[in-house]
Order: sequence, then structure tokens, then C-alpha cells
Amino acid sequence: MRTLRRELARIWSVVTDRPRWQLVFACVVSVWTFAWVVGQGIAPPMSPLEVPKALLDWAGAPVGWLEAAGDWARDPSRWWVFSVLAVCGGLLWSATTERAQLTALFGWLTVMAAAEGIGYHPAIFRALIAMGAFITILWLLSLPGKVSVMNNRVTLVPRDVLRAGATAAAMAAMVPLLALGLVVVRLVRPYVTRPPKVVVPRAREASEQQKTLVRD
Repeated sequence: MRTLRRELARIWSVVTDRPRWQLVFACVVSVWTFAWVVGQGIAPPMSPLEVPKALLDWAGAPVGWLEAAGDWARDPSRWWVFSVLAVCGGLLWSATTERAQLTALFGWLTVMAAAEGIGYHPAIFRALIAMGAFITILWLLSLPGKVSVMNNRVTLVPRDVLRAGATAAAMAAMVPLLALGLVVVRLVRPYVTRPPKVVVPRAREASEQQKTLVRD
């Protein structure tokens, strides 16, 4: 459990350590996805476009174009298009790494676009199945391979495949919670007492200190 908490804390630090423009974009997507997910429990079924529609309606801006876009997406003849979009969203989630975090954001935007046409649960279910199936296929392909220390070729290692899949899933799951988490961290930060930093001496300084102790 302690290892899991440390790994989640490390991933959170990675998710928040990005260029400012990416962090702003991530917060916008985070607020949108969080409102959409929470809205399923308040006024189901809530479509993704209803979130900006409510905001624009409150601001007095025209929302007719959003209603037209929603009606177009819910046409039964386009069901297969949005089903494919949901699968693409899951594949974007699975492509998320510590250095390529934008795929998690685009994955959520793709899933929300799919949900506008086929609904919340079908879109999320297809995205999760696509992500899980992709990682499982790579893991199965990695099983027959033999990994050698002297191997200089790109290969699939079962442990690394599972680790990369778990990291991608965690980073994708953190997207809806990113903006809320940043607010909570900012509010709590002044009240948290941090332990003093332990200064680790350099190897040369440590060696010199050890020699001095031996002479004495």
C-alpha cells in the first residue's frame, strides 16, 4: 500500500510538472470532464455538450449551435462513427506516458465526443475495453520473448508492459481530478509542515570524512 501511494504521488508530480500552456489546457479539460462525470449522478443522462451549454446559457450567450451539434451527433445513422471514436479514445489513453501526456487529454476529448452520440456508459465502456485489450495484447506478445542483459534490440518485456499500462491508466484517470486536486493542494499547502531536508554529502566529501575518521 505504501508503494502504491508513493507511485501515485510520483505520477501526480509528473502530471502537474508540465509547461504552463499544457497545464492550463489540462485544467480546462479537467473541469469539463469532472463536471460531465459528476453530472451523471446529478441529472443523468448528461451529455458533454450540456456542460458548456449551461455555462454559455448562464452568461447569456447563444447556445443554439450546441443544440444543433448535439442533435446531429445523436442521429442513429452515425452510431458506428462514435463507437469508433470511443475506441480511439481508449487507444489514446493507452499511449499516454510521462513524456507524452497530451494523449490523455485528447483521449478524454475523443471519448466525450463519442459520448455525445452513443451515451456516457457505452463510450466509457468501449474506451476502457479498447485500452485494456491493447495492453493485454502487448503483454501476451511479450511473454514468448527472452530478455538478455546483452540484448540491444527494442523488445517487449512483460513487467515493463504492465508498468507502462498502469502508468497510462493512472495518468488518464487523474485528468478529471487535476483541477480539483490543484485547488486542494493550494489551499492545504500553507498548513502543511514539511520535514527538514536531509543534505546528502557528495561522494568525495564522504570519502574525505571517512579518511579523517580513520586517521584520528
